[in-house]
Amino acid sequence: MNLAQLYQGPLVADLAIGFILLETVFLWALHHFVGWGLAPKHYVLTVLSGLFLMLALRCALTPDGWPGMALFLIAAGLAHGADLRRRFGKQPRIDGAERHLP
Repeated sequence: MNLAQLYQGPLVADLAIGFILLETVFLWALHHFVGWGLAPKHYVLTVLSGLFLMLALRCALTPDGWPGMALFLIAAGLAHGADLRRRFGKQPRIDGAERHLP
């Protein structure tokens, strides 16, 4: 298998998905057992968004995978939107009071 075949098949997406999962487990374990790093609630939506994008890529590189690609792209957009809402939902106003999004 040459490099062009590697990047034209779903194996490259599988490797990225595997790396994302390993990284997520490592971050969770680091926080859970050692107490370092972020709590999972601070990165789970970001990880899900990226994971859904990699799954959409995998579907795009698979013959007849367009329905899964559409589903995972929608899921990635929803996860990204939820992440943005969580991050920017409570923004302090200039006068110091909190502003809540509906």
